[in-house]
Amino acid sequence: MSQYFSFKGQVFIFGLMFGMLSTAYSQEEFGAEFKVKAAPVKKKEVKAKEIKEKDVKVSKADYNAIKNYVITDIGENKYEVPKGEEKDPEKLAKRDQDFGVVKTASGAAKVSYRDAAYVDGDKVRVYLNYVIVEPEVLLNGEAQGFDITLQKGVNRIDFEAINEGYAAPNTAEFKIFDDKGNLITANQWNIAQGYKATIVIEKE
Repeated sequence: MSQYFSFKGQVFIFGLMFGMLSTAYSQEEFGAEFKVKAAPVKKKEVKAKEIKEKDVKVSKADYNAIKNYVITDIGENKYEVPKGEEKDPEKLAKRDQDFGVVKTASGAAKVSYRDAAYVDGDKVRVYLNYVIVEPEVLLNGEAQGFDITLQKGVNRIDFEAINEGYAAPNTAEFKIFDDKGNLITANQWNIAQGYKATIVIEKE
């Protein structure tokens, strides 16, 4: 009986050990062949979608809110680029010079003028309301001039260049004072022969 039990016990132990070895071997092979690998990341190309007018949905409320800010009628552009100002002194001198209008309540005015550069023989003719008051004046470095009684309204004074002296153009400085000796206006002319410099005094 003890021999039988001993034999069966040995078989049982042998079988148990054999099963354990088989299990260990199977797990090793399984692990070697079936390792877990991370799935590759799929790259998806993103393409920009063209948005068309029909795809844009605007509510009626939003449309009413913004329609007043949309310019629907654009007129023709008629803007013209202005021509550059003439810079050639010789060409600038060959035109009349207008010094505008000055206003005064004075009853009289004193007109004074002299050569604005070096004295070179410039001559002028002076008009008051288109009437010659000084037929020929030789400009020098000293101020000279005349007094006028101002008429109510427009009093126009023209200085006409008779010549251009030795150094063109005809150049001079003028000043106009009221009956109290206050300066009303002052400026300089640079005009070629035959052209005029004009100043208008308006008596208020």
